Amino acid sequence: MYYDHFVLPFTIGLNILLIYLCFKYYRWIKSFPKADRIKIRKGLFSTRTIRSAKEIFQESLIHRNIFRTNPMLGYMHMTFAFGWFLLIVIGKIESMVYHTSAFNPPYFAIFFRYFHPAKETFPYSETFAFLMDTILLFLLIGILLAVTKRFYSALFGMKKTTNQKPYDLLILTVLWLIFPVRFLAESFTSGTNGAGSYLTYNAGNFFAQYLPVEHLSYAAWWTYSSLLGLFFLLLPFSRYMHIPTEMVYIFLKNWGIKQGKKYNGFSEIQVNACSRCGICINACQLNSSCEINDVQPVYFLRRLRDKKEYDKQAENCLMCGRCEQSCPVGINLNAIRLSKRPDINRVTKETYAYIPQPDIQPAKVAYFAGCMSHLTPGIIKSMRQIFERAHVDYTFIDKEAGICCGRPSALSGNWNAAKIIMDHNQEAIEASGAQILVTSCPICYKTFKEDYTLKLQIMHHTEYLDLLIENGQLQVRSNDLKTVFHNPCELGRGCGVVEAPENVLKQVSRKIATAYDGKKSLCCGGSLANTAIDSNQKTKISTDTVKAYAAYQPDVIVTACPLCKKTLMKTSQNIPVKDIAEVVADN
Repeated sequence: MYYDHFVLPFTIGLNILLIYLCFKYYRWIKSFPKADRIKIRKGLFSTRTIRSAKEIFQESLIHRNIFRTNPMLGYMHMTFAFGWFLLIVIGKIESMVYHTSAFNPPYFAIFFRYFHPAKETFPYSETFAFLMDTILLFLLIGILLAVTKRFYSALFGMKKTTNQKPYDLLILTVLWLIFPVRFLAESFTSGTNGAGSYLTYNAGNFFAQYLPVEHLSYAAWWTYSSLLGLFFLLLPFSRYMHIPTEMVYIFLKNWGIKQGKKYNGFSEIQVNACSRCGICINACQLNSSCEINDVQPVYFLRRLRDKKEYDKQAENCLMCGRCEQSCPVGINLNAIRLSKRPDINRVTKETYAYIPQPDIQPAKVAYFAGCMSHLTPGIIKSMRQIFERAHVDYTFIDKEAGICCGRPSALSGNWNAAKIIMDHNQEAIEASGAQILVTSCPICYKTFKEDYTLKLQIMHHTEYLDLLIENGQLQVRSNDLKTVFHNPCELGRGCGVVEAPENVLKQVSRKIATAYDGKKSLCCGGSLANTAIDSNQKTKISTDTVKAYAAYQPDVIVTACPLCKKTLMKTSQNIPVKDIAEVVADN
């Protein structure tokens, strides 16, 4: 039987890890609502499981999303994940060919070169030796890149990397040592027995000239096994818990599990799926404009996981979604942060009793301008002009006596208060008997779509304008006005509305493509979600955003949100800022 006492650290560490993970995941999933557990049972034997396996290969092993954001960083992560995966898989196949059985001890493939130190004599032995050396070299390159990134992050295009705690640095060091020590163990064994391929064979001959490799090889295998065992034992309490948890999360989200308004077991799985890659730090405008670099999701999620005070991180966020858009794991960062904001209800049904019920006239289209549109009346004026020119049968829901859509209360975590506001609005909208609800505010739009139970089509005015133009109901003319489009956070990233405003602007102007189009848009800085930063910091974010768009030398900066328009107008001294409805109305 192939056995040596040095395999014990690896075997014990691996078994303890597997037992811990099974217990932890069972406990988290058991806390899911019954409806979610039913989704898991239904999804388990469906094509969504196959889709999940494909996504795990693309994201957990190849790290496709990180590659798209940062190729160098993506390559570094891939060398670790995919390299280690190949080392295990190819090693297992090699041991099965040699042993002619799949039922050999789990450690046999890991320590194959120790148990079979002589020059290979089984089928395809030289090919396996070449492959295993190549994979090991691939991993060693990854180690070199990781060490370089830790000390020279700018080479990877990262202005700032994640600050690590002493415990994280300990397991990071253990991980960095695993593969160099394996290289030494295999090389010392090759130097003694003449096995290996181009890497370990030549390295072994080199070491044999200067070192007593026959005495060092056994110690190196002990060290390698101990490092593996220690890594497995430390993993559940470190950032590397993301390695198995990310795969669990991918299955769950593809089976239809979603983050709700409450923090629960699914939230815990997402928190532990964070790899702390640091991409969210660079994406955050609080970091780039205000030099606030301790509130990003990587730190917020870490504090949640470590059961530490998180109020500062929960409140100090623009909720713009740039971090969520760039997160390679796809964690619902905004929803988790919202779930951790206190739900303090300071309103009742009587709070808005002083507002009379509006006299709603039945119509095919209901228009809800929203609070901020009433503070930027040019948008309302333009929309009314467009409705009339297109002969739209519409009614103005909040013309005289409207109240907030409820989103600001929801963003502060006060879902109970928001629900009272939403009930009030829903009654007014339903009274119109409309088939379509049009709103000029992306904040209202997202809220109507996600948090109301309206049984009519909900459209942002960019979508409705696109529809009117496409149907020939609204005739527009094109001109030579050079425009750039600032897609509001709640519209582009929040609701995925990208094509409609682009189509409209191209019909009425010379739309200039920018690096910030679509879901890559910058936040205006006027976010209602952040209750921590002051007006000067918001102005700094807005100023930097205007500079970024102004660099394309447009005649007009166009947005599609009354709050964004109001915010950007304050800092755009030389270039006018208009809502897309105003540009359409002008043409």
